[in-house]
Amino acid sequence: MEHLHLQASVFPSIHRPLIITRDTTTTTIFRKPEGAKTHIPLVRTKKPVFSATSSIPPVESSVIDAEKQIEESRQFDWYAHWYPVVPVCDLDKRKPHSKKVIGIDIVIWWDRNEDSWKVFDDACPHRLAPLSEGRIDQWGRLQCVYHGWCFGGAGDCKFIPQAPRDGPPIHTSKRACVAVYPSCVQNGILWFWPNSDPLYKDIYLERKPHYIPELDDPSFTNMMICRDIPYGYEVLIENLMDPAHVPYAHYGIMRMLFYTLKADREGGRPLEINVQKIDVNGFTAKQVFGENFFVPPCLYYGFFIPGGPPTNAKAKEESPSLPFPPNKKAFLIFYCIPVTPGNSRLIFASPRNFAVWIERIFPNWIFHIGQNLILDSDLYLLHVEEKKLIEAGALNWHKSCYVPTKADALVVAFRRWLNKYGGTQVDWKTKYTQLTPQTPVPPREQLFDRYWTHTVNCRSCSSAYKQLQAINIVLQLVSVCLVGIVAASKQSGAGVMSIAVRYGIVGLALACFMFSKWLSHFIYRTFRYHDYDHAFR
Repeated sequence: MEHLHLQASVFPSIHRPLIITRDTTTTTIFRKPEGAKTHIPLVRTKKPVFSATSSIPPVESSVIDAEKQIEESRQFDWYAHWYPVVPVCDLDKRKPHSKKVIGIDIVIWWDRNEDSWKVFDDACPHRLAPLSEGRIDQWGRLQCVYHGWCFGGAGDCKFIPQAPRDGPPIHTSKRACVAVYPSCVQNGILWFWPNSDPLYKDIYLERKPHYIPELDDPSFTNMMICRDIPYGYEVLIENLMDPAHVPYAHYGIMRMLFYTLKADREGGRPLEINVQKIDVNGFTAKQVFGENFFVPPCLYYGFFIPGGPPTNAKAKEESPSLPFPPNKKAFLIFYCIPVTPGNSRLIFASPRNFAVWIERIFPNWIFHIGQNLILDSDLYLLHVEEKKLIEAGALNWHKSCYVPTKADALVVAFRRWLNKYGGTQVDWKTKYTQLTPQTPVPPREQLFDRYWTHTVNCRSCSSAYKQLQAINIVLQLVSVCLVGIVAASKQSGAGVMSIAVRYGIVGLALACFMFSKWLSHFIYRTFRYHDYDHAFR
């Protein structure tokens, strides 16, 4: 079988990194080098790239071989990188929040004394009760509600109610402290470093999370959605890197661009995706309308310039008609967070610098309706797919899956990165070492649950859910009261209310009741459970 090789001898700048990073004291940003080619073609060949007749001198060839060996020996350290946790807009400063990231239980709370968010280990050192079930006391301390122990922003115990006032200061013991994880806020997201060792206390000064300026640019939209997903990190990233599934798995709910060449009703077509150099720091890829970047462990994003002219006649024939204004820019940004084996979390943003007024007018929960439906539309497929991949084994992915087209180039690149640098899967340390038998696929109502995976944790959706529930109750009460008024007037005599008014009130009561039923159905499908049947799309 033919293999894919990068023809390095054609490009002198092959060893210059395509992902440009600043030094360790500044923020990492992807930028395309000025005047440099970023498109490196993939060449099919059965011959080795560097052969005996190669024009590369023997000395230089040995240096290249040495660099290749060093590169291959590097392994990705899953616990030496920043992880996004949750959008700050979804956090409530009045209470602690529970989250799990890469198998670590953490509690997030607002320290008003230091005016910053804190990330602690979610276990009280007293009896290991979850601190996330606690409260913020009147002095701004995190209080465990099991026995009342209180902690400051540095993780130090401030107060033990059971300790004698005239006794030794047992609250100052190191054993009374809570493990504190380094944390920061960037791009509107709370990040944490998954190592509570004091050596990493000031890690933010040396290494910062990957920065995307457009997320902080007021000329771009900045709406985000966060949702827990009932399948694992690896499958989540694969799915987001797969543009070929969109017209089929999301048919009828995503606005598809119109292509002049269509193979079927859904609009599937060949995709030209060129993956560039893969290394421990991720990889880049180029498509027709833009570039994509994978920055491990969590970030996958791409940008495109709508309305950009195709470069040749064939591209013009096959390219879509874009309904966007010229000279505009849009991003698709995905933060894929490993939670536990078989569970992940997605933070999604799509900043753009056109039609910004739409998100200024409508609340976030309006946009979350469609985004949640998109996530639901292929959720069952991916949940079942993951179970089959687990049975096959991580190292057998290429044997189990037949991926012959360029449309799967990003997915294949991610699996190559994962197998070569990431240890074939997320490093869960010792938390999930024992193999547990696979559980059967849960009922669809549980698998497609929106309330506990999104609504309850989203400030916009939870607020809308409560308000619409209140409106629904009011409509039901109004309907009952109107019927009661008509019944009372009928019993008191015919002269009190005319027949026309009586029918009018009955009609209004009926309208309130019907609207209440519709609203109840809307609330349930929007905030709790919405099934998806591909057969009738």
